[in-house]
Amino acid sequence: MYKKVEVEIGGKTISVETGKIAKQADGAVVMQYGGTVVLVTAVAGKENKPELGFLPLTIEYQERMAAVGRIPGNYFRREIGRPSDQEVLTCRIIDRPLRPLFPDGYFSETQVIATVLSADQQNDPDILALNGASCALSISEIPFNGPIAGARVGYIDGDYVLNPTKVELENSRMDIIVACTRNAVVMVEGKVDAMSEDEVLNGIFFAHELVQPMIDMQNDLQESNGQEKRTVEIPKVDEELQAKVQEIAAKGMVEVIATADKMARGRCYDALKKSVVAELDPEGERSKEIGNLLSGYKKKTMRAKIVEEKTRLDGRSFDQVRPIACEVTYLPRTHGSALFTRGETQSLVTATLGSERDQQRLETLQGEEHKRFMLHYNFPPYCVGEARFLRGPSRRDVGHGTLAMRGLSAVLPNAEDFPYSIRVVSDITESNGSSSMATVCGGSMAMMDAGVPIKEPVSGIAMGLIKDGENIVILSDILGDEDHLGDMDFKVVGTKAGITALQMDIKIDGVDRDIMGQALAQAKDGRIHILGEMAKGITASRDDVAEHAPKYFSHKISQDKIRDIIGPGGKIIKELAATYDASIDVDDSGLVKMFTKDGTKAAALLKKVQEITAEAEVGKVYKGIVKTIKDFGAFVEILPGTDGLVHISELDNKRVEKVTDVVKEGDELEVKVLEVDSRGRIRLSRKALL
Repeated sequence: MYKKVEVEIGGKTISVETGKIAKQADGAVVMQYGGTVVLVTAVAGKENKPELGFLPLTIEYQERMAAVGRIPGNYFRREIGRPSDQEVLTCRIIDRPLRPLFPDGYFSETQVIATVLSADQQNDPDILALNGASCALSISEIPFNGPIAGARVGYIDGDYVLNPTKVELENSRMDIIVACTRNAVVMVEGKVDAMSEDEVLNGIFFAHELVQPMIDMQNDLQESNGQEKRTVEIPKVDEELQAKVQEIAAKGMVEVIATADKMARGRCYDALKKSVVAELDPEGERSKEIGNLLSGYKKKTMRAKIVEEKTRLDGRSFDQVRPIACEVTYLPRTHGSALFTRGETQSLVTATLGSERDQQRLETLQGEEHKRFMLHYNFPPYCVGEARFLRGPSRRDVGHGTLAMRGLSAVLPNAEDFPYSIRVVSDITESNGSSSMATVCGGSMAMMDAGVPIKEPVSGIAMGLIKDGENIVILSDILGDEDHLGDMDFKVVGTKAGITALQMDIKIDGVDRDIMGQALAQAKDGRIHILGEMAKGITASRDDVAEHAPKYFSHKISQDKIRDIIGPGGKIIKELAATYDASIDVDDSGLVKMFTKDGTKAAALLKKVQEITAEAEVGKVYKGIVKTIKDFGAFVEILPGTDGLVHISELDNKRVEKVTDVVKEGDELEVKVLEVDSRGRIRLSRKALL
């Protein structure tokens, strides 16, 4: 049945249409906000597959260039198969708040696809895609414990702004996306400009309050147009087998959770699992079921250890950060490098400087964009003791790298002051939780080592949560198992001055303001502690770029000298680039930007450019070459491409009958500049020097 409804969010109207497009999908809505339109569909397989043991949920987000009236610029002139980083990030923004809200026992293959059909280049389609996904699931027969609603929050001139436009975001100190249920926040993602914990917290719950009409609208739409939800049969637990598993594994499980080292704990658990299966199922017919029961027992035991015994897996207190070791200039030939180790998590980070031509060029719905700062995160299999195929960056890699990039972007120098392109690469060489935060710390140190004049050092910390009824425990610097078995992963990045980026995912129904406020306060203490440990390796950016880094400098020339440095057909500028192994750009204002890969050639190149573009100064003496002889005097080249006239009366302090009596073409002649007239003509004198 066709229906179209409108809802006002933060003073702006969002329309939702269903029953007109994609009617064979289980749920489909068309969301519109200004001139931005997104189609979102939800479809699930008809068969529930509990044998999988996980929910096969796929989220896809697609940007169509036709949405902004453009033909794709690639060779094929169509959207290529691999999604862009922006599309990947939007998929993650949709996936993370939705995934925890599917009921236990639901294992049908489920797919949500959001397609951008129109974009006004002011209202970002990612917010429509997030809300549309919840709406499509809500009206479908797919089991879903929603709805949720999401919004972007800005902070402009001291006021919070809901769903700011692209223009408004240019002047905003905050750009975060918040997803909420009726009573709690379920996801946070974004960047801020060194703002306090209270300011960030207020922004998050500003969004929570204002998106409630979107939740009301979805409930109403589900009531009027929604399908009857499928029933999900929760798999029955064999209580007798469960009791036997726990009885046999009890002693061994105590040993497992008492083992602090990650790899040793894993080996201990594998041995326990093998012995339990061998005793209860020697024929191997129920080994998977026993493994699942043992895994659940492990989770229950580990959580009880934290909540009841007030003890973490590695023996730390709840707010204690693991031991940190860090060093810079670890690699001799990179521009900047840092090795950051926190517990059993380690990141080897490099920083590389390049020219403007090294910027990343992107084709987006906003048009062609250029990224001066790039951060790439790599998670090779050996970092967790695994052997598997190396493939391109996963969605997780893109998400972790973007979080670190956002956190570090806030402290970068302006392009006018530091015109280099910057690429930071983090290779995770060992992982036991919080590798993205190790990337932040290592990236900050590597850039300082490379001589990037960042405003302040940046650190990051991952916070966890164990919520068992009224018992709430917040953990600082969580381990991998604490992340896997816990209820929240809350990453906070920032300087001493404030937060620069954050990301929160949860596995429960949501977290309230008190829990989030406590987590942010505890994260601040941890962040400051980590900054102190980083200072033992490096305290501030080096005075100059690294020895092996290229040199980037500029020189302003007169606009009428641009042709002199370019030369006919670009001959002179090409010769300079080849001679000094440099890239040289000249803009219309006369700003010459020079980038030399070999820093030792920088001074020589600058001197040559100054010579070519120099202008004659009245009163200054030059040693020039006689180029042309005339009856009335000689023309002398005093600078490359710059001639002046020595009148016959200025050749000597006595009368000269013929110019050739004093000079001939090709002679070297020392002269003084007497005058440069309004037309640029130069009058020279030899007599003034005799």
